[in-house]
Parts: sequence; C-alpha cells; structure tokens
Amino acid sequence: MAERMLQFTHLPQRPPQKREVSDRQADFDEIYRRFDMQSATAQASRCSQCGIPFCSIHCPLSNNIPDWLKLTAEGRLEEAYELSSATNTFPEICGRICPQDRLCEGNCVIEKGFESVTIGAVERHITDTAFEQGWVKPIAPLQERAQSVGIIGAGPAGLAAAEALRSQGYQVSVYDRHDRVGGLLIYGIPGFKLEKEIVLRRWKWLADGGVKFILNTQIGGALKFSSLCAAHDAVLVATGVYKPREIAGPGAGLAGIVPALDYLITSNRKGLGDAVPDFDSGLLNAAGKRVVVIGGGDTAMDCVRTAVRQGAKSVTCLYRRDRQNMPGSLREVSNAEDEGVVFNWLAAPEAFLGDAKVTGVWATRMHLGLPDASGRQSVDPIEGSSFTIGADLVIKALGFDPEDIPVAFNEPSLRLTGWGTLKTDPKTFQTSLPGVFAAGDIVRGASLVVWAIRDGRDAAAAIHQFIQANAMAQAAE
Repeated sequence: MAERMLQFTHLPQRPPQKREVSDRQADFDEIYRRFDMQSATAQASRCSQCGIPFCSIHCPLSNNIPDWLKLTAEGRLEEAYELSSATNTFPEICGRICPQDRLCEGNCVIEKGFESVTIGAVERHITDTAFEQGWVKPIAPLQERAQSVGIIGAGPAGLAAAEALRSQGYQVSVYDRHDRVGGLLIYGIPGFKLEKEIVLRRWKWLADGGVKFILNTQIGGALKFSSLCAAHDAVLVATGVYKPREIAGPGAGLAGIVPALDYLITSNRKGLGDAVPDFDSGLLNAAGKRVVVIGGGDTAMDCVRTAVRQGAKSVTCLYRRDRQNMPGSLREVSNAEDEGVVFNWLAAPEAFLGDAKVTGVWATRMHLGLPDASGRQSVDPIEGSSFTIGADLVIKALGFDPEDIPVAFNEPSLRLTGWGTLKTDPKTFQTSLPGVFAAGDIVRGASLVVWAIRDGRDAAAAIHQFIQANAMAQAAE
C-alpha cells in the first residue's frame, strides 16, 4: 500500500471547506465543514512518510501522525482511531482547537508551495467517524482496584488523568466548581471552534466508564481540602488558571471594561441555554456596541469573533506587536478578518475615556526594538502618535494568572513558585504535600489544551507509581 502515500506531488492541499461568512456570522456553529471519506483518504495520502516525522516531534503528545495518516489513506479508519486514541485522550477536540499551524502542520517537511498535510482535519474526521460507527467504547478496566483518586478540576488535564487512572482500574472522582464537565473546553472556547456537544459527548463517555463527577463543589468551602485528601489515596490538582491579568492606566476601572473569560463564559452559558442576567442586561453582550479587544492570543481571537456573532456594531483588536509576533494562531486571525474584525497592529492602550462608562480607548503607536533577554523584540511607544478608538465595550484578553491555591483551599502547606503556580517535583508531579499531585496550567502557567492533556496523562502515570509503591510498602510491613 506504499503507493498510496506521497501524493503531495500532484494532489494539492484541500482543507475542509469553510461555511460562507454571512452564514457563520449569524450563529455559533463550527465554521469548518467535515471531510467526507474520500476527501480524508485523499488528503491523508499526501503524507510523505518521512524518516524523521517532525509533525510527531512537535506534537506535545507525540502522536503517531504518519502512521494514522497512512491507515486513513488505506481506508483502515478503525485502526487509525485505535492508534490516534492511544496517545491522545481527546483527538477530536485537539483536531478542532490545536494551533496546528504552529505545531504539527507548521513543522511538516513538505516544502512550501506543495503545502503541509491537513493533519488536524484528518484527526477530527477519524474520531468523529469512530463515534458514529460505535467504535468508541466506554472505559473497561481489566481489573478493579480498591484505591481511589480525587481530581480537582474537570478541565482537559483533569479529564485526561481521569481517563488514564480509570483505565488502570482506580476509583476516580472528579470535583469541579462548575455545573458541567469540561472547564475551559465547555465555558471558555466558543462553539464556532468547538461545538459543546463534542465536550458533552466525552463527559458521558467518561461517566459511562465509571468516572464519578461531583459538580458545583468549591474545594476549601463546603468541602475541606483535608477531608478530600483523607477520602482518597491520592489527589490531583488540575484547576487551571483563570485569574485575568489586569491593565493599568487612567480610566481602567470604568464600567464596560471587562475580563475576557467573564465575557466568554457568559456567551457560552447563553448558548447552552442557561439564564444569564449579565448577558440579558447587556453588561456582557456586544450587540450594537463598538467593541475593542486588547490582546493578541487565541483568547482575544475568541472574543472578537464572539462579538461579531453577537451583532456588534464594530469590532477592533488592539495589539502592541505586529501580525508575525502575535502569540495566537494566524489561522484564527485570518478567520477573524474574514468575519469583519479590524486589527490595529503595533498599538497599545494608554488610557480609557469616559465618565461613569467607557466611551473610548486612547492608544499610542508602537515600534519593535531590539530583542530582550527572552529573545522577543522590545516594544517601545512612538512619541506623538496617540489616537482614539471609540468603544462601548472593552475586553481585556491579556492572559491569565493562577489563583492563590493555598488560600483558596485553605491549605497553607501547598507551596508556590515565584510565578504563583503550584510547585511540584518535575519528575513525579508531586506537590509539597505527600500524595497530592498537580498538573496542567496550574503548574506550567496558561498554555495549550494539548499540553494540559499531556500533563494529565503523565501525572496519572506518576500517581499510579505512587499508589503501587505505597501498596508494596504496606504489604511488606
């Protein structure tokens, strides 16, 4: 079947078609249409099956990408699913939201002009088909173990760890302060990138496999952290980071200047059918407003594209660096531009105008200077270049910092790093408290979903070793 591969020499790259801009501006459905089997097979066959698969090397999960592309090209989709899911807990989610242009596809060895393989779209197609065909079965451990693990946080890191530990036969309970499972996946990422049914489907799959979910639970409140630790043989903290970074400057406290996550959570809850007073009152609703989003990451792209769908009068993204130096996916920038978002590159806010409520952003032009200690070019203001952008709603998408977990959990023994993240042993994922582990953004800082999945899986392996070592020690006594 080798002749099926290396088709990139004459078969052009054809990503899944996008819905018409006018259609996608009007709803929160995913913008990319699905591959049919013929398209998926053809696009997978473009893989060059190179000797050193840089796509896999640059995937945080080390996915066996060339192998499942070859299986897809040969029509062996069930085997492709088995191989894909062996390294990735949620391949259909990563296929939708991973910045493939910066990871696997961006490191494809096929030369420019021929263009890379559409890895993400094929990955999504494989698992979506697997669900439709009934190939995705609930977790069925070979043996049930008496030991239990408590996981705090039902986001990607916590869920990845839950799947891995439950597969080993442990009794797994996942605690979360929200009323649905998914964390950032359900409340932070808009439906046009990840439809909520995809996340809810995984919740059901985990529950059917024996993972228990205890929702609407605030650790350190009604449920003490010490009580949770006493109830389990090990505990994993996977809370993520949600504290918004603030912005300085005159007028920064005016009404109408809101954190990105508050805005996105409100929008997603509305889409899920919840009663959301802040949306209905207009406080966190962009309808008819001049919207300015400050920031250049993927969260900023989620905000500008959400505002378009809510019927904003105008949407502007203000970012202090240029297009090439923005941290977000360039694919998302292109999608936002198609949908009518205006990008004001090399511009940063100096102050916010208005009396009781924001009416505008006073900004200044910037230029990129010499690289700093981190290797990134410094950003310096251009004297006399100030200008004003009218705004009725300003969304701060400047990144996230961790909450003070020792305070939130009322557990001062948990140690923090200088960045406020939980301090762990990098080899064992264990915190300063024996039997308490941590993984995901609460350890590494705000990062990608795919890295959270990797951390959750690795932490689960460390917890398994810890519990088994304790069991052997007790048996030897």
